[in-house]
Amino acid sequence: MAQAKTTAKSKAKTAPKAAAKSSAKSAAKSAKPAAKAAKPAAKTSTAKTAAAKKPAAKTATAKSSAAKAAPKAVAKPAAAKPAAKPAAKPAAKKTAKKLPFTRGDYVVYPTHGVGRVTGVEKQEIAGFNLQLFVILFESEKMTLRVPVDKVADSGLRKISSKDKMMAVIGTLKGRARSKRTMWSRRAQEYEAKINSGDPVAIAEVVRDLYRAPGQPEQSYSERQMYEAALERLVNEYALVEKLDVDAATEKLETVLSGA
Repeated sequence: MAQAKTTAKSKAKTAPKAAAKSSAKSAAKSAKPAAKAAKPAAKTSTAKTAAAKKPAAKTATAKSSAAKAAPKAVAKPAAAKPAAKPAAKPAAKKTAKKLPFTRGDYVVYPTHGVGRVTGVEKQEIAGFNLQLFVILFESEKMTLRVPVDKVADSGLRKISSKDKMMAVIGTLKGRARSKRTMWSRRAQEYEAKINSGDPVAIAEVVRDLYRAPGQPEQSYSERQMYEAALERLVNEYALVEKLDVDAATEKLETVLSGA
């Protein structure tokens, strides 16, 4: 009995110790896997952080490189396309400008009357190359050069037609204008008509200043104006009617006298 009690006591003492040891061992065993599990978790979080940092760094690098590349792309201008060459036009034939007068033509210059074209020449005047008509006025023993481009502005014209001369004859047959105004004023009007170059206007001056036999004589100024107008008119009339100057003068004075 005593032996059984002792055995029971020893069992009772060893039982709690064994249970404690076994529980401690099991706890230690369970703690190791937890620690091991914790380590991979820590590694995972570290890996995630690193992974998060690396892509960010890469993205930032990519953005910076893209930002650097962008200005380069803008800085380079678009390559200009070569302009299309215009279609080649066929070479235009150089045609000489047709002149209104030729050598030998008779012309009328308003302030000088009838002249003859003796030629066309080229001269450099004030740095410009000009083509000029050379005109000889035999009645005034004068030579005049008129630029071809200024013919219209200068009033240079061809000899009048026969129809125009018929109008001149009609004017000469008309009635003279009244002489009530002062001579100085009439002289200005007459001079303007003579220098106009219009044969009908010149005929008006001749008609108004003509004095038939038995009429009061002309003053010196009137006589000079009359002779200047008559000379201009006779020179052109002679060319149109193919008469000499004396015959043309006689014919016009006959018309004036009304014979």
